[in-house]
Amino acid sequence: MSAIGAIDSAPEQPVVHAGRTWGRAFQDIRAGLAARELWAHLGWQDIKQRYRRSVIGPLWITLSMGITATGLGLLYSQLFEGEIATFLPYLTVGFIIWQFILGCLTEGSDSFIHNEGLIKQLPAPLTVYALRTVWRLTLMFLHNLVVYFIVLAIFFGPLSTEGYTITAGGTAQPGLDWSVLWAIPAIALIAINGAWAALLFGIISTRYRDIPQVVAALTNLVFFVTPIVWSTDILAKRFGEDGGWVKYVAEANPAYHFIQILRAPLLGNVQSWHHWVFCGVVTVIGWSLALVAMRNYRSRISYWV
Repeated sequence: MSAIGAIDSAPEQPVVHAGRTWGRAFQDIRAGLAARELWAHLGWQDIKQRYRRSVIGPLWITLSMGITATGLGLLYSQLFEGEIATFLPYLTVGFIIWQFILGCLTEGSDSFIHNEGLIKQLPAPLTVYALRTVWRLTLMFLHNLVVYFIVLAIFFGPLSTEGYTITAGGTAQPGLDWSVLWAIPAIALIAINGAWAALLFGIISTRYRDIPQVVAALTNLVFFVTPIVWSTDILAKRFGEDGGWVKYVAEANPAYHFIQILRAPLLGNVQSWHHWVFCGVVTVIGWSLALVAMRNYRSRISYWV
């Protein structure tokens, strides 16, 4: 039998796409983390470009957050019968954390779409573009933390008093102490989740361009059902100590748990370990989905953008 005949008679082998392997997915993530100088530089350039020719530059981030938090705090503290000295810091910190989470969802959905030119021309790991988004949002978050320190300096007395309440008749809080150091792992955990959100939603949005609009619409709803401008104490006063069925709306909301693991130590609030457990479960599930998406679709992103 000739060589050609032998080839023709051989059984067909399934074609395996070289990009659809777990090894390549993990390699992309490892290479992306190793290229920290690249995504750190790109993220910082995003901030500089956004405020190019501005007089005070990135300080506009801090100023904008300060004005918004002050206005909302003064309004909602009166609506919900809360002391300004404790309710304003509560709302401010919640709003700062929410802005970071919101950015990871909305801007993360556009991570690959906005980097179309670089993806087609620069041979870099795709993870770099997700990390670029998260790093940019982290820099903005750090700018916003300046507002927290200003509020803390003004209202340190009430916040450090054991037994203070956020709203009238609400839960007594332990007050600020060394548990504030729990804010460090909390920030890290939120950023880790921001990375998988940028990867997962970024990949899906590259294929289906309606996803960013869907995410933006849903996050508007999530904001109002998350205890940011209102406190869970209000549920207890309105529906009884257990908060009724409305309490489960907040408990089923991942944003609430991620906000609480950071807001509680920063304000000396009661800390519950079930928030950390919930966030840990979401982290595992989120990264699992992101890895599946990276394994199956990372090789197609350059064609979709």
